[in-house]
Amino acid sequence: AKSIKLVHFGDADILMKGNVGSATLLKGVLNKEWGLRRNDIISHIALFEVPAYHHKLIALTDVAMNIAPDLNAKVNILRNSIEFLHKLGIVEPKIAVLGAVELVNEMMPATMDAALLSKMADRGQIPNCLVDGPLAFDNAISAEAAEHKGIKSNVAGMADLLLLPDIEAGNMLYKAFIFFANAKVAANILGGSAPIVLTSRSDSEDSKLDSICLAAAVH
Repeated sequence: AKSIKLVHFGDADILMKGNVGSATLLKGVLNKEWGLRRNDIISHIALFEVPAYHHKLIALTDVAMNIAPDLNAKVNILRNSIEFLHKLGIVEPKIAVLGAVELVNEMMPATMDAALLSKMADRGQIPNCLVDGPLAFDNAISAEAAEHKGIKSNVAGMADLLLLPDIEAGNMLYKAFIFFANAKVAANILGGSAPIVLTSRSDSEDSKLDSICLAAAVH
């Protein structure tokens, strides 16, 4: 609480999670009296350098804050992320909304949300980005995989951001990138009145330093 108050009252510029649980940090950030909430929703973004995805950086959201976001929450998560990516100089980020399959299936709510988000972006309700979904992970990161499945997309194989259906999928993909793909990561919380650094307690010292630098860069 003390560290959050220091940032709230302008005595510090950046808040960083230490050896505490994310839920503990979030509770303080959302405090109505001295918290740091600014936007409709607080969300998490992780920016990766993945050796196998060599042509650009790729971001994941939300892997740490929102457990099972509904459609409205996903819209606000995207808005936070788009603002963040614009600050990094990505003028029109390409966003893949992930699902297990590429077709809308009423038994799989994530695919229905993905289709709605894609159409909302087409109609200008989520501006300054390209959104496509549902896309399975392989199609989002590989144009060849999408072509093989007959998918025509201006996002497939070129995604800047992957929107995950829930925190479980996000957390697993985050750690798979690091431990299986030897990825480097920097992670921040978005939607606050000040930069917030949030990494996994198992992340490397380099990751934590990179996350501080990222927060400073977009502040």
